[in-house]
Amino acid sequence: MAHNHKRNVGPMLASPRCGARTRRGTPCRAPSVSGRRRCRMHGGAFGSGAPMGNKNAFKHGTYTREAIEQRFELRKHIEDVEKLLSNLTSPSSGADQ
Repeated sequence: MAHNHKRNVGPMLASPRCGARTRRGTPCRAPSVSGRRRCRMHGGAFGSGAPMGNKNAFKHGTYTREAIEQRFELRKHIEDVEKLLSNLTSPSSGADQ
């Protein structure tokens, strides 16, 4: 059927394919954008795709490594202060008698 086509579709059919996985799990069959490995829908278009460093996933920083370490250190300091306060209040309660 392709050999009876009126237009020259040979180069279009021979062009490299995108290959990105679709929702069905099959590879995308759209032609890739020239100079790119993906089609226009899967990141081949100029300006598409995630920014460098994946800044689009960074929203508030609550779960960054630095924030988790900071909360851990704060918990340790709070435990130390609670121990100190419990040691200070225990002997003074016996001295009031």
